[in-house]
Amino acid sequence: MATHHHLFPLSLSVPSLHRHRHRRSLSLLISPSPTYQSYIYIHSSLSLSCNPSRSTNSNSAPTDTDTTSTSPPPPPPPLRVAFSGTDNGAHIYSSIAIADSLSLLHPNTHFLFLSPPSPSLSSTTIPSAGYTVSPIPNPFLPFSFLFPIALLHSTISCLFSLYKFKPHVFVGTGGYLSLPAGIAAFILGIKVVIQEQNSYPGTESWVLGRFAERVFLGFNGCVKYFRKDKCMVYGNPVRVSLKKYTSKAVARLHFFPRSIKKGEGEAQVILVLGGSTGAPAVNYTVLNMYADMLTEHKNRYIIWQTGPDRFAEMESLVRRHRRLFLTPFLHEMDKAYAAADLVISHAGAMTCTEILATGKPSILVPLPTAPNDHETKNAYIMAEVAGSKVLTEDELDSSSLEFAVDEILGNEKLREEMSEKALSVARPHASMDIAKCILSLLSISAAK
Repeated sequence: MATHHHLFPLSLSVPSLHRHRHRRSLSLLISPSPTYQSYIYIHSSLSLSCNPSRSTNSNSAPTDTDTTSTSPPPPPPPLRVAFSGTDNGAHIYSSIAIADSLSLLHPNTHFLFLSPPSPSLSSTTIPSAGYTVSPIPNPFLPFSFLFPIALLHSTISCLFSLYKFKPHVFVGTGGYLSLPAGIAAFILGIKVVIQEQNSYPGTESWVLGRFAERVFLGFNGCVKYFRKDKCMVYGNPVRVSLKKYTSKAVARLHFFPRSIKKGEGEAQVILVLGGSTGAPAVNYTVLNMYADMLTEHKNRYIIWQTGPDRFAEMESLVRRHRRLFLTPFLHEMDKAYAAADLVISHAGAMTCTEILATGKPSILVPLPTAPNDHETKNAYIMAEVAGSKVLTEDELDSSSLEFAVDEILGNEKLREEMSEKALSVARPHASMDIAKCILSLLSISAAK
C-alpha cells in the first residue's frame, strides 16, 4: 500500500530525529551568535537534535566539565517566539499547543501572536490562554485586484510588530495571516518554521515552505509538496487539556446534570461539531433528525456545537430538550470528548487529530469547499486508519446520518474496534516534539 495513504507512519523519505543519551545537565551553553546567544533550557530526559544532516556519538565519554562542574547553571535568558495563523480553530489551537510545550521546555519564553483584530475567535481564545495578541489587518479582500495592496499593508504591520518584539523564531501555522507574517520574518532575518495540519498544504504554507528552515507536518502524504530534507512528520498538536484524564461520568454530568442521574438505560452521547465557523450541512441535517432520534432512543444524548455563526439560527429552530446541550462554541473540549461515544463532524485536520488522540468513533462529513478539497482527503485517510464513516454532502441527509449513527452505536464491538484503531495511530506528543525541534534548531544555528 502506498505510503502517502497512511496517517503519521514513519517514512524512509522523511528525516528522523537523532536520539541522544540521557544527560544530567539541565542546560546547554551555546556559543555566541549574532542572532541568539543563550542557554537552551531543557528537561534532562529530552533529546535535543532534530537536524537531519547531523548526528551525535551517543557512546562518547563524559568530559571533565560533565563530571567536575559543581556550580549551578545560570538561568536561561529570555527566548522570544512569534506565531501567526488565522481566525480558525485548527490554527489557533496548534499555535497554543506548541507555545505551551515551549513554555514547559524553556520557562523563560515570551510569545507574541499575530492575529486578526477583534472581534474574532483568536482575539478572545489566545488571551484566555495567557498569551499576547498583536492585531494585524486582513490581507485578503473580496475584490482580488486590491489583494496586493492589502497584502502589502499586512506585511508592513507585521514588520513593525516583529521588529519591536524581536523574536528568535517565527512559527506559521497556516491561514492567510501566515503569509505576510512569514514574509516579514524573512525580511528581518528571523528564522521561519511552519506547521501544516492538512494532508494537502495551503497556498500560504506552500509559499513559506520555500524559505522555512523546518516544515512540521501532520500527514506523511504531505511530504511530497516540500523539500524532504526540511520535513518532520510529527502529527498535529493537540490542546493540553485533551491529554488529561477526565472521567466519562463526571464529563456527562457537566453537560447533563439532571438527566444523566436518572439513568435511563445505558446512556449514549453523541458529540456534534459544527466547526468554529459553523458547517451548514452538518447543522441542518442534525436539525432535521435530532427530535426523532431523541424520541425513539430514550438513552441518547446530544452535545451540539453549532459554531458562533450558526448558533442564533439553530437556537431559534431547535426545541428545548433535557437531553440536548446546544452551544455556539465548546471551550471545555476535554469534557466534551470524554463524555462522547460518537463524534459527528466535518473533516478538518485538527478535529481528525483530536478524534485520534481521544480514540473516538466518528462520522465525518468533509466540507467540499475547503481549499484543494483537503477535507475529503483527510476524511478518507481517517476511514482507512481509524475506521471512520464518511458521508459526503451529496450523500448526507437525515436518513443516511441516522442510519450511520445507529450502525455504530448499536454495535459495541464495532465501537471498540474504531476506538482501538484511532488510538493506535494517534500522535499525542506532537507539540512537544515540535517544541524540542525548534529549540534544537536555535542551538544548532548558534553553535555554527
